[in-house]
Amino acid sequence: MMHNPLRYQLSEYDCGPTAVLNGISFLFPREAIPPEIIRNTMLYCLDCYNAEGIQGKSGTSAAAMMFLTNWLNGFGKIGQLPISAEYLSDRSVYIGQGGRINDCLHHGGVAIVRLFFDDPHYVLLTGEEKGMVQMFDPYYVDQPFRQKDILLDTDHPCEYNRIVPAHYFNQESEEIYSLGPTEGREAVLLFNEETRLTPEKTIEYFI
Repeated sequence: MMHNPLRYQLSEYDCGPTAVLNGISFLFPREAIPPEIIRNTMLYCLDCYNAEGIQGKSGTSAAAMMFLTNWLNGFGKIGQLPISAEYLSDRSVYIGQGGRINDCLHHGGVAIVRLFFDDPHYVLLTGEEKGMVQMFDPYYVDQPFRQKDILLDTDHPCEYNRIVPAHYFNQESEEIYSLGPTEGREAVLLFNEETRLTPEKTIEYFI
């Protein structure tokens, strides 16, 4: 069973659907992913209009992400793919011990979060260890960051391309990779229910 390398967005606007599809690609082998998942992810996203009235040129709205979360849950419940999704907002979206995102990452899930990267931007979080977050940012860059503790990584194309200290995320100002003001934050948690680490599985593993 093959997992594809995660991919970069094709335009300045499609970070939202790209991050979602990367999350699915991380969780499921290529052979297991139905085309309907790809079609509907692209269909429901890129719903925002810019000032000139052009659809998609302001990216993907929180409402679209919430709708897509509900659709993915329904898709999982009918047995097409063992996927589950959860939408988080506002104060529940932070990086830290006991948080929903950290718990997701430590139990085999991934998180799509909206943060600041020049403009509001969606990325995929795939892991966290000792205060360092493994992230796949779909916006391609080839030069090191001015912030020396944000690391580019090209050695894990199926998992992450950045390693970012957790303290960047929880800033409320519009700094690089900050989640911004707590009111208005959003995240989508995704799980493969066949590989999700439950307390029972964790206990069995340690035994």
